[in-house]
Amino acid sequence: MQIELLDTFLDLVETRSFHRTADRLGVTQSTVSGRVMALETALGRKLFTRSRTGTLLTTEGLKFEPHARSLRREWTETLRAVQSTATTALSLRIGMQQDVAALHLGDWVAAFRQALPQTAFYIEPDYSTQICTDIVLGALDLGVIFTPRAQPDLHFEMLGELSYRLVSTDTDHRAGLRPETHIRTEYSPAFARLHDQALPGFTETPVSSGQSAAVADLLTAMGGSAFMLAETAAGLVTEGRAALVADVPPITQPVYAVVHVRNRPGHVHRRLLAILRDRFTRR
Repeated sequence: MQIELLDTFLDLVETRSFHRTADRLGVTQSTVSGRVMALETALGRKLFTRSRTGTLLTTEGLKFEPHARSLRREWTETLRAVQSTATTALSLRIGMQQDVAALHLGDWVAAFRQALPQTAFYIEPDYSTQICTDIVLGALDLGVIFTPRAQPDLHFEMLGELSYRLVSTDTDHRAGLRPETHIRTEYSPAFARLHDQALPGFTETPVSSGQSAAVADLLTAMGGSAFMLAETAAGLVTEGRAALVADVPPITQPVYAVVHVRNRPGHVHRRLLAILRDRFTRR
């Protein structure tokens, strides 16, 4: 069976839209339809039904889904084993939310290497949804994310919180902020809601972003106001490029570790989780 058929099936399970799956996989909608038909032909069963409300799994599709995930995971693990250079005893792939990587990547990976010196690590900064998907598929072994995506295959642990502060190049008080120069930040769905509660009337802005480093660059280039990591905000304030908006409280963003439930009891994963908890507590 072609692995592209499984990838297409699993993506379609998530999006419930042939159009969105085509966009995400970088293929045409007719290619998605052709792959689904090929998979249905191979299985001898119809896997999806299409209606005005979207694309839904049939009973047979629901039965096939866990097997498809297992097959995809086994294929990923097989590729990794075959392609290994055999210079290390183990290879681990870790996904990390962009802003968490910016703060902790070096320290955490150094601690990982010290604890597991015979292990090779691949680190992939990404966003929560994709990290969770990749862990379910077996493409990643562990993730550090902002937004848990509840699935029976995933185990989540809260590590702590990051703080985001509002800074401005124009004012140090809320009354002086202007929506037309504000950069709306969407680091996570929960953060976006707290942002809108803190700044009513600032939901429709010309520019928005979901990464603190990008927000800092935008603010430096264009001026205005934005929430960014407290550490990044402090740097801009110290350099005299922005002022802290003192009468707007910080927004905190919870940070979670995520692993596949099958890996949770394993010695290696327990050590990695312990390192994450310990290092986050120290900061």
